[in-house]
Amino acid sequence: MTTQEDSATTGLEMEDLRRTIAHVLDVDVEELTDDAAFVADLGIDSLLALEVVVVLEKKYGLRLEERDFPLITSLRTAHELLRGKLGPA
Repeated sequence: MTTQEDSATTGLEMEDLRRTIAHVLDVDVEELTDDAAFVADLGIDSLLALEVVVVLEKKYGLRLEERDFPLITSLRTAHELLRGKLGPA
């Protein structure tokens, strides 16, 4: 299943997620590749990582567990986690 097909079934679009996270991290959308590691590649700190979590919770209307926070290490892992939480539309 492609990312586009995934977004059609969950309402979670990768490019929209990319724009949202890039805005929070204050990086160019082009800089936020699917696998760019937030900490190692983009140099974000724990406070900014927490801000990403808060924005994602508000945007998608869900509550992430504290145990989920370490799983959000890149755009791809954030997308996979949210897709699992949101389930089929």
